[in-house]
Amino acid sequence: MQTLTNAALIVIDVQQGFLDPRWGRRNHPQAEQNIAALLAAWREAGRPLFHVQHGSRSDKGAFYPGAPGHAFKPEAQPLPGEIVIRKDVNSAFIGTDLEARLRASYIDTVVLCGLTTDHCVSTTARMAGNLGFHTFLVEDACATHERTGPDGTWFSAEQMHATAVASLHGEFATATSTAAVLAE
Repeated sequence: MQTLTNAALIVIDVQQGFLDPRWGRRNHPQAEQNIAALLAAWREAGRPLFHVQHGSRSDKGAFYPGAPGHAFKPEAQPLPGEIVIRKDVNSAFIGTDLEARLRASYIDTVVLCGLTTDHCVSTTARMAGNLGFHTFLVEDACATHERTGPDGTWFSAEQMHATAVASLHGEFATATSTAAVLAE
């Protein structure tokens, strides 16, 4: 693994709205515990970290600001003074100052975790890679849900997660584990 000495941790959309049963079954039930471990290590080391919070544009959305689903889950609750990047699209870079903040701090490496692997985490990883950041995806600190395709084909949460990670690894990011990042 490339050194993570100049890395920022970016925790994406670990919000209460994902507890809604309409999302279906998900993989990696321990993802939030892994995210909490990454946050604790980053905080203890005083390293840069960013929380990303999705806000639905529609007041009917699960993540509408002010609605219960917009709140962070306890494992990923920002501490006072920690930076929260608010977005209303899949990428944490679109319509936000995340890139400017990273560049102003001379950060060239990002470590990504959060929800969901195949949506906002994937979109943010793709953009981070395209913007030239060394990007690491902590795959066991991410999770997603089962899906049904337009033709009715069902895909398990494990399949959705695995294909998202496979699509990112080696092209936009390097997939890694919580244990490997913590060891670094």
